[in-house]
Amino acid sequence: MALCLGQVFSKARTFRPKRRFEPGTQRFELYKKAQASLKSGLDLRKVVQLPEGESLNDWIAVHVVDFFNRINLIYGTVSEYCTERTCPIMSGGQRYEYRWQDGEDYKKPTKLPALKYMTLLMDWIESLINDEDIFPTRVGVPFPKNFQQVCKKILSRLFRVFVHVYIHHFDSICSMGAEAHINTCYKHYYYFITEFHLIDNSELEPLREMTERICI
Repeated sequence: MALCLGQVFSKARTFRPKRRFEPGTQRFELYKKAQASLKSGLDLRKVVQLPEGESLNDWIAVHVVDFFNRINLIYGTVSEYCTERTCPIMSGGQRYEYRWQDGEDYKKPTKLPALKYMTLLMDWIESLINDEDIFPTRVGVPFPKNFQQVCKKILSRLFRVFVHVYIHHFDSICSMGAEAHINTCYKHYYYFITEFHLIDNSELEPLREMTERICI
């Protein structure tokens, strides 16, 4: 029997506590606007478009944090099935393998079990979105010049989570009755990154056929 979405996507399953937007800030208002549009049943292609008069960097910041929260939660639902035995390397099928490199503990691209890779990935993203020099929360503090480049890297790494979940754990997602929710999240993500050209098309190749089926 399929679980209800409240059971499937419980906060207890998430890898990390959610990064929230402070009430009263412009970004909080943008987040509320984005969520209202998302829940209204509007075409997702229109939902991702930059609202008139709003800052592109603020719009990207809101979505990067939101996608981090949501994709983190999605992976949390299948993490109990993603073990060193079932997923000894971080991959998307036989054709795509992802290695971890952070320039510190892992100075060279390193093969890791998917669960370890995901833990390091979520730690890395969380450290970036909590860095005031990159994602400033104080009024009047500008974004750094490399802000969009940082966001592109975050979003491209989050895509790898979709790849692994869809290719290796989709049966578990279906058994929970959560495939429609995952697909909606993916479509929202896909329309956003393509609207603002945030990921090279070559990086999207692992899910190209599925994307053409559900998004295009």
